[in-house]
Amino acid sequence: MRIGIDLGGTKIEAILLTRDGREQARIRTPTPQGDYTATIQAVAGLVQQLEIDLDQTPTVGIGIPGTICETTKLVKNANSVCLIGQALDQNLAKILNRPVRVANDANCFALSEAYDGAASGAQVVFGVILGTGVGGAIVMGGKAISGANLIAGEWGHNPLPWPQILDEGDERPGPECYCGQSGCVETFLSGPGLCHDHHKHTQQKIDPKSIVAFARGGDENCEATMKRYEHRLARALAVVINIVDPDVIVFGGGLSNVSRLYENVPVLLPRWVFSDTLATKLTKNKHGDSSGVRGAAWLWP
Repeated sequence: MRIGIDLGGTKIEAILLTRDGREQARIRTPTPQGDYTATIQAVAGLVQQLEIDLDQTPTVGIGIPGTICETTKLVKNANSVCLIGQALDQNLAKILNRPVRVANDANCFALSEAYDGAASGAQVVFGVILGTGVGGAIVMGGKAISGANLIAGEWGHNPLPWPQILDEGDERPGPECYCGQSGCVETFLSGPGLCHDHHKHTQQKIDPKSIVAFARGGDENCEATMKRYEHRLARALAVVINIVDPDVIVFGGGLSNVSRLYENVPVLLPRWVFSDTLATKLTKNKHGDSSGVRGAAWLWP
């Protein structure tokens, strides 16, 4: 038996899988905001709930919005900033009394989708997370590529390419990002980034689901917000295609459920892709928002 944990910015999800990958149980809880101690206690609590009535001790793998630095053994590059600088795997191993494997949540997501999901059989897969943050991961030949600095696929912390001058002003320098830069892709394409852009242009504070729903219903302001979002997403993904040239790009995160993205973004992409043809397929994930947690469970062989 194996347990996978998806430690997200708004929720923590845990899954119990059998040896052959069948789901036995799945539970979730809200992520304690800005409280590291409460966060690891919440993770431990989910593991303990899944272990009730088991006659064995499952392995535990965790996907996080960041990574463990090989030099310091501490979390870095996490948009859940309370995790940064913490020995997460060691702390949880002590509480759970067993080794714990930790990987970037986007890597877990991409592995799951490349193995038996929407990108099954593809040689080169780019996994995209569009949620509380913006993450990415590269899978080649069924293996996640981490890179020398453990940041392979981190497209969210590059500047939004081909900045536009809109009626309301220049896209640059862009919103400030927690990483210390301004105008990162994440500040435009995350859920909070979508809300920030809508508020900037309309002075209305509404959530992403409402923006999408109102646009579908004919609201002109929300439709304009979604068109800006799609234009920016196409530009950002074009750079990924120009560098990685994946067979498939799989979308995950809350905004992956926006069906219009799969219709509108492919139409926009060719303008910026350095090719006379575009064979890369854009697709929604197969396993829903549980794909990352499934990938975390498979961190153990």
